[in-house]
Amino acid sequence: MGVSTPPHRFEDGSVLAIDAGNSKTDVAVIGADGRVLGTGRGGGFQPPLVGVQVAVDVLAGAVAQALSTAGVPGVDHVSACLANADLPVEERELATAVQARGWGRTTEVYNDTFAILRAGVDEPRGVAVVCGAGINCVGMLPDGRTARFPAIGKISGDWGGGGGLADEAMWSASRAEDGRGEPTALATVLPAHYGVESMYALVEALHLGRIPAVRLHEAAPLVFAVSAAGDAVARGLVHRLGDEVVAMASVALERLGLLEDEAPVLLGGSVLAARHPELDTRIRALLAERAPKAEVRVVTAAPVLGAALLGLDAVGAGGGVRRVVREHFA
Repeated sequence: MGVSTPPHRFEDGSVLAIDAGNSKTDVAVIGADGRVLGTGRGGGFQPPLVGVQVAVDVLAGAVAQALSTAGVPGVDHVSACLANADLPVEERELATAVQARGWGRTTEVYNDTFAILRAGVDEPRGVAVVCGAGINCVGMLPDGRTARFPAIGKISGDWGGGGGLADEAMWSASRAEDGRGEPTALATVLPAHYGVESMYALVEALHLGRIPAVRLHEAAPLVFAVSAAGDAVARGLVHRLGDEVVAMASVALERLGLLEDEAPVLLGGSVLAARHPELDTRIRALLAERAPKAEVRVVTAAPVLGAALLGLDAVGAGGGVRRVVREHFA
């Protein structure tokens, strides 16, 4: 969602690219010729926890570093791809808050999944699914049309990512240990990983804070390891995640009229970028059935590249300019 103010002294065609995730923020100043003039890095962007203005203050430190390195007071256009900008109303609120800082003549805010998508394609056309702590999917076309999901958890129909896997692994392992559920090696592997003797002890330690809740994400890689060893419960969780990825991707393709066309489907985030063989194979097999012409690719480029390309799209930069910035981040 975009916001603008009257023109001022900033260089036409220059872009301030911001990629702000839950754990870190990357910023780059891009000249009108595509050269990266300055960069900055800051902390995580979490407006639901600290409020919009405090969250934008975190961006401000990284932006100041990048503008100072570039030797410019501001830019023509700010392209900000932000975590927790899950709904259009949130994008509008954040765009207003970012524009008020005076970093650029115009500002556009996107959910950070759009950065993954744009980083992986030569034109803004295709679909991206990201699995990090959670799961999200977006799609876009060159004419500006998009497809997206709220991606704010179970209340919006979402399941998956490292957090979803970890929660389900704990649920399955706890039930296996006390007899309510199907046997699984997760019931011994999880306690061993956290240095306790049983699932009961692990639940107690997490509940009482002796093991910090932020460590729960460490359970996700264990699901893949146990699945690879032949455990049926763990394999079921891996397959369920693959099903969710394909469901989101195929619906987004259909909304954009791309289900029957040759179109890229980009996979990003720590869980998908790891390319676990069982998950990767299932995603590709299911997509081949539902969208046979889709081209599945894993995106490993820095997401700030996607924010930069979205910004260059907005200012009408040519292909040569976009190639310069892509080569820099490559």
